Amino acid sequence: MADPILRLDGLTKQFGGLTVSDQVDLAIAPGELHAVIGPNGAGKTTLINQISGLIEPDHGRILLDGRDVTRLPPHRRARLGLARSFQITSVLPGFSALENVAVAVQARSGSSFRFFGDAAAEPVLQGPARAALAEVGLADRAEVPAGHLSHGEKRALELAMALASEPKLLLLDEPMAGTGREETDRLVAVLQRLKGRFAMLLVEHDMTAVFALADRISVLIYGRILASGPPAEVRADPQVVAAYLGEEME
Repeated sequence: MADPILRLDGLTKQFGGLTVSDQVDLAIAPGELHAVIGPNGAGKTTLINQISGLIEPDHGRILLDGRDVTRLPPHRRARLGLARSFQITSVLPGFSALENVAVAVQARSGSSFRFFGDAAAEPVLQGPARAALAEVGLADRAEVPAGHLSHGEKRALELAMALASEPKLLLLDEPMAGTGREETDRLVAVLQRLKGRFAMLLVEHDMTAVFALADRISVLIYGRILASGPPAEVRADPQVVAAYLGEEME
C-alpha cells in the first residue's frame, strides 16, 4: 500500500480551555478524495488551518508526502505541494480569469511576470493558465473579469488557481458554500474528473456532494474523529446518524 500523502498523528489544538482538535489521527492516500464532515463548531476549519499552516497545533505531527511540516509556514508547505481553496472566494476581481490563474502559475514557476503587467502577454504563463481553466470548465470565460463571474464560476476559478500550483494535495474548504444546485452539480462534476489525479481533503456541508464524491469520510464532532470509513459505512453508523447525519440527510 502506498504511503499517505497526508498523515496527521495526534493533532491537538486548544484555545483557552476549549479543545478544538482532540488527538486527531488521519491519513489520506495518493489520489484519494477524503471528506471531513461535522456540525458547525466541530473544529473542521481549525483542522484545515493547521494542515495549511495558518494555525500551529499544540501537539501532534503533520506529515506531507512523508515530510514533517508541522512547524513550516504556509508558503513552505505550498512549495512542497499543498494547495488550498477557502470558504470565501479570494480571486482578484479586476483581473481576468486568465490573469488570476497566471498569477498562480507565476508563483509556482518564478517567471519574470510583473504582478501588474499583462499576464495574457506572457506565453510561459498563458499556456498552463489556459489548461487549468479548461480543467474546471472555464476555458470560454478566460477573458472575463473575475468580478463578473457568477459565484460558482469564482469557486471554479479558485480551483483552477490551486491546480496551477501542480499540487500533491488539495485542501477544499467548503467549495460549494453559497452555490445553487446547478452550480454545485457543475463543481461536483469537475471534482469527479479530477479524482485520482490529486489527493483531496474536502470539508463540506452539502451531504449530496460529499456522498457523490468521497472515497472515505471522517466525521468530526467536538474536535474528535467519531467515525471514519467508506461512505456507505459512515452513513449506516448509528453514532454518526444520531450525532450529525440524522438532521443533515432529512
